[in-house]
Amino acid sequence: MNITKKQIDDLNLELTLQIAAEDYAEIERKKLAERRRTAEFKGFRKGMVPASLIKRVYGEQALADAVNEVISDALDKYISDNSLKLLGEPLGSENQPEIVWEDGNDFTFVFDAALSPEVKVEVEASDEIVKYSVTTSAKEKASMTESMKKYYENAKEGEPRKTDEEIDKEVAERLQENHRREAEWRLDRDIRNFYVAKSGIVLPEAFLKRWLFAANQGKFSKEDIEKDFAGFAEDFKWQMVRGTLLKQFGFEITREDLENEAKEYVRYQYAMYGLSEVPEDMLGEAVGNIMGDRKQIEQLAERVEDRKVLDKIKETATFKTKKISSEKFREL
Repeated sequence: MNITKKQIDDLNLELTLQIAAEDYAEIERKKLAERRRTAEFKGFRKGMVPASLIKRVYGEQALADAVNEVISDALDKYISDNSLKLLGEPLGSENQPEIVWEDGNDFTFVFDAALSPEVKVEVEASDEIVKYSVTTSAKEKASMTESMKKYYENAKEGEPRKTDEEIDKEVAERLQENHRREAEWRLDRDIRNFYVAKSGIVLPEAFLKRWLFAANQGKFSKEDIEKDFAGFAEDFKWQMVRGTLLKQFGFEITREDLENEAKEYVRYQYAMYGLSEVPEDMLGEAVGNIMGDRKQIEQLAERVEDRKVLDKIKETATFKTKKISSEKFREL
């Protein structure tokens, strides 16, 4: 077994594996022996099928399985021994020579791989980011006021009604809260973009597009990946920046963090259906279901990581408040 590395550029490399017959022979023998123990052929007792017949029927599959096992183990060991920080997994190269699958042959396999770029970024007080303070326009206020007056005028008997003064107050409070949330969402997005730009991360885009296509096993076409790649790349860069800052800040994600985030998520979901106070037994059951789902735990962890890092940035960087009308804000 021999592995050689060819550095194509700063991030892309090519790994060539040369596998000799003795590297896979014993694994192949064991796989054929296992087949012989379990195979059922008419005219033969179980476990007594001639080895020659087993090899004729299952030999090609056993050879392929054995070679692939050698490849997998060899790549894993090489990557670990050489401390290679890869993006995704190695992919079969377009430079792969033709393979003749015959027992006893030596084989050469070529793989493309990409290194994860080093992320160098720090949060400093000198980092300046605009923080928007959104003001309500007369047009926006008039529109909501008109809608709410119609709502209360058409209220059925027994339903609450409000005076013009009370409606004006409710409109002002709703718009203020809406604008606060919109400005906070925009600030979080601008913080991510600022530090992604500051990091200057360059991705091996061609490799990543190939890897996304292979990893998703037909869920997305190459055209889909090409169309959405810019958004994916920015999200991916932020994940790398966020991971680096988590380590710098010394943050760890605990089970308590995840459970608290799950509770907030459940409360939000119930609030969407008008239930502001969730009974503890319902809350506990819903959180338990979420914590038993690996995929949902991963999503919770991302939200917790985002919140911890963004909150720390907001304590450290400099934010210049800029007043802007709601109309202008939505044009940004």
